[in-house]
Amino acid sequence: MIGPFRKTRRPMPPEFAPPRHRQHSDRRPALPCAPIRSDGSFRRAIDMGRARLLITGAVMAFAFTAVGARLVDLGAFTNQDVASVQTHAIINPDLQTEKATITDRNGVIVATSLTTTALAARPDRLLDPVDAAHRLADLFPELDAKDLEAKLTSSSPFVYINRKLTPKMEQAVMQLGIPGLEFERAETRVYPHGRLLSHILGYTDVDGKGLSGIERGLEDRLRTSKEPLRLSIDLRFQHVVHEELSKAVTEYSAEGGAGVVMDVNTGEIMAMVSLPDFDPNRPASTPDINHFNRATFGTYELGSTFKILNTALSLESGAATLYDGYDATKPIKISRFTISDYHAKGRFLTLPEIFIYSSNIGSAKMAMDVGPPAQKSFMKSMGFLDPIALEIPETGRPMYPDPWSPISTMTIAYGHGLSVTPLHLANGVSAILNGGKLLPPTLLARDHVPEGRRIISERVSFDMRRLMRLNATEGSGKAALVPGYMVGGKTGTAEKPSSNGGYKKRALISSFVAAFPMNKPRYVVYVVLDEPHGTKETFGFATGGWVAAPAAGAIIEQIGAIAGIAPIQENAPEIQQAFAIELPGETKKLASLQQ
Repeated sequence: MIGPFRKTRRPMPPEFAPPRHRQHSDRRPALPCAPIRSDGSFRRAIDMGRARLLITGAVMAFAFTAVGARLVDLGAFTNQDVASVQTHAIINPDLQTEKATITDRNGVIVATSLTTTALAARPDRLLDPVDAAHRLADLFPELDAKDLEAKLTSSSPFVYINRKLTPKMEQAVMQLGIPGLEFERAETRVYPHGRLLSHILGYTDVDGKGLSGIERGLEDRLRTSKEPLRLSIDLRFQHVVHEELSKAVTEYSAEGGAGVVMDVNTGEIMAMVSLPDFDPNRPASTPDINHFNRATFGTYELGSTFKILNTALSLESGAATLYDGYDATKPIKISRFTISDYHAKGRFLTLPEIFIYSSNIGSAKMAMDVGPPAQKSFMKSMGFLDPIALEIPETGRPMYPDPWSPISTMTIAYGHGLSVTPLHLANGVSAILNGGKLLPPTLLARDHVPEGRRIISERVSFDMRRLMRLNATEGSGKAALVPGYMVGGKTGTAEKPSSNGGYKKRALISSFVAAFPMNKPRYVVYVVLDEPHGTKETFGFATGGWVAAPAAGAIIEQIGAIAGIAPIQENAPEIQQAFAIELPGETKKLASLQQ
């Protein structure tokens, strides 16, 4: 029997066979498959790819290592040649300051050095010097574009553009992205108190070299010692003198002025001001005349303040005593000169009257009793014929007559014919009042006081204190009195010499020298005004008693409190007895406003 019927299918020709996977009408036909390699060929391809990847990675790693090493080299070990090709090189990055700090006597910094940044350029490395000049001029308006262009197009290998950049300015320059510019770390001298000590400190050039004042006078000391240089100046005293002298110069429309405060027992200069002044941070911004130090360099005929010296000399030589007197009835005529008193009393005057009336006639006769040789010798011993030895180079040379004739002796007695600096006068008066010893003045704080040189006796020194106290209470120094400080003083008014010979009648040097407390002097205060003009309040007078004495009194009132000087009972019996000087009954008021 035949088995079940099996239906068989005849194979379809390949050209009519359907694809294995049905394709949608919107798809592309599948690409033919690549022939499958044998196992050996596949492994060789994989090994070759891996080798190529390893080689590529090694090359890249080496490249990154080389670049990194070069960056480290440039950052940490750059030399000058390499720095010069950078877009913005930095020279002297770790500069140490070269000059010591300067402080006042209390340790307040008045001058110091700061590390700053200077902008420079190498013109031969600038891609477009003209464009660079204009872009930098836009950034620094104080620079002239044409001058800067001339610098950057010059043949110079290195030029400075700005010597004092702030960090903000430095960043702005870097953002310009100008190749060929360099930043140089430099030292800049800074004076925190500006004008206040300008003539004392002086200033430096852009390289830090001292050009005047302490900066020049003690240049070697400031560079060789890193210890701060301590001045004798008390910044508080300095501020008071500067303020009061400025007020007086302004109020009386003076050309200038000088103020000095000295410690009579040590020779230390506690304050010293010359006006007009300047800002040592920007010395070129003020006229040259402002750099002139009137306190130590200017020499002047200082008028009747010289009567302090003349009277001390007369007493020391024995030519006169406090109980002697001279005939001041008539003017003195000698050769073509006439010596007279401004408001003559027309009578015999005792020595104390000559002092408080400021009699030229009496002073001239006192000097002639001493004689020209003795007067010249005394002025020499006081240091009035030589420049003062001080720590700054600006010291004036006194001008004195040669030969030293009798007429010179007479006029020098009341402050004409011998020109000295205000510091000469302040130092000389200090010696007259401190017991009679001349000490060398100094701008540096003293730990040890030098012995000094005796010029008058202690007895004469005390008599001069009495006379100066009398002049303040009964004479021309009343405007300087400060209750409780027992002030003594002497005015001085001198006409300025004319370039054509003789004197200018309305051009005065008006001054007042004071000391306090007179029972035991501690400070001398000297105020000088150059060509002051009278005001309505002074009734048109511009003499020392009207314009300089009030400023001296204002200074004394403030520095006395700062120094902690206890008020004195001026009317105490023991003080009244010690300072009493017998005067004629009619000596009740000042005879001369001129002196």
